[in-house]
Amino acid sequence: MSENSVEALLEEARLVAAMPPPEERLRLREAAGFSRAHFAATVGVGRQTIANWETGVSDPTPPARYPYLRILKGLAEIYPPPTTTPDPVATLFTGTPTMPPQLPAPPAATLLGLETLRGPDGRAIEGDPGPCVRCGVETTYQSTDNRPLHSGALCQPITPAPPTGGPEATAPASTAPTPAVVSPVPARAPTRPQRRSKSAERAEADLTGLIRGAVEHEAGRAGGDEDAALKALIGRAIPDVMHLFNETRATARYEYTAYPALPDILHKPSKKDPDQIWEARPAYNNPAYSMRAPERNIKVTALDVNAAYLSALKVWLPIGKLEHTTGTDGVGPKRSGVHLITPAPWTHPHLPDPLGDRDTPGALWITDATLRLLLRLSGPKWGLTGAPTVHESWTSGATENFLDALRKLLVAARSEAIAAGDRLTLEYVKAMYSKFVSTMGESVHNREMVRPDWMHLIHSQAYALHCGRAYRAHQAGLDIVALKHTDELHVTGDWRQVLTEGRGVAELKIKTGDGKNAGEYLVGKVGG
Repeated sequence: MSENSVEALLEEARLVAAMPPPEERLRLREAAGFSRAHFAATVGVGRQTIANWETGVSDPTPPARYPYLRILKGLAEIYPPPTTTPDPVATLFTGTPTMPPQLPAPPAATLLGLETLRGPDGRAIEGDPGPCVRCGVETTYQSTDNRPLHSGALCQPITPAPPTGGPEATAPASTAPTPAVVSPVPARAPTRPQRRSKSAERAEADLTGLIRGAVEHEAGRAGGDEDAALKALIGRAIPDVMHLFNETRATARYEYTAYPALPDILHKPSKKDPDQIWEARPAYNNPAYSMRAPERNIKVTALDVNAAYLSALKVWLPIGKLEHTTGTDGVGPKRSGVHLITPAPWTHPHLPDPLGDRDTPGALWITDATLRLLLRLSGPKWGLTGAPTVHESWTSGATENFLDALRKLLVAARSEAIAAGDRLTLEYVKAMYSKFVSTMGESVHNREMVRPDWMHLIHSQAYALHCGRAYRAHQAGLDIVALKHTDELHVTGDWRQVLTEGRGVAELKIKTGDGKNAGEYLVGKVGG
């Protein structure tokens, strides 16, 4: 054996002995902004192998181990951990402790203004839905100054959000309402989201480029025929969005490679019959208003909610095998699934029923998203109904962020298309997220994902957000004339003082088109 071969063997032995732990392998790759697919192609393994190495499922083995460790060694020199303690990976690779510079702490006032409001038991408290002050996505969680804020501030801030009020604006925990089904999630260290943010931005830019490339390809094939190009894009929307979903999961915290067995209530008894889950789809018309009333002098504005399903991708989804429980054992801070309940009576004809247009009384199966809405409405702040009785549940541990990377990617592509006046991309993105949700259950069009529980949860989250929007508008003095589907809201009064007008996700615009439910119209009030 030559001296060079001996030295190479010893070098590999030194590297293997200095193998960093899985979490450091993940940190180094993300700090450099590389995807798992990029690493896998470089060292000659599959993307799932890189995922296994970064989660501790397995350790690197020859022949890919040596090039993998060389990459980690180089990255450790470029991206030392931003702490004041010696860098363990740099120490392992070089034998000399490295002391990275200390990062300045975030301003105390900023941290104070973005804390999660919690009750006496330490749990985060749910309130009325509204756009999060950090990311703009609707949430029912609250900050200490009563602004919408995702629990634990898990979303990424677009810009720093300073507090809007002084100490008197901060609600003391002792006076907070009784918490519903919300979980306290400890805030992450401020440096970690910043590193992940840079990596996520690069990955999002690459994937947004895939969306643009698909549109350009089909537009070129159609030879300028926009309708033909759009038809082709809609036809490929399902496989394309599944590819994007898989790519966004490649660098995520939760790897999802198998789908658990589901209880019978989530299976269709036949192709024509639905399963037993009630999604609480609203179909509400206020009985006090009528087109046939004697005096048609009340102006009603018909509004459209933009991209309601896209916003609803931010929902608590069960990520493990669903487990059966009785009573309230399955209702927990970080659990989600479906529940068999008996609801309390709804006695407010001037407001839409949170369970939608339901004719059959008694117990019914609902999703966790609907249950959370019912618990909020039965709490001390609203007091609109009694708490539902939970009989049994099928739930598992859950996360609110499982689809967030895909949601952010599609939101960014949608916003870019709107700014550019690009109809093809806008309709293509709409087809991707709508078909992603609609084919998530037992569908012949999407064999990659079989999660009817997720489909029901996303649907009912969109309906719950829509109802919450109506309740908030009524509380501000508007009358709710109609509430339909996920995106149609008819109100009286100055709605712009309550709701945000625009084309952004979850913003509203006046409906267009012909007919009595388009734009603005006049109605009369029955008996008034």
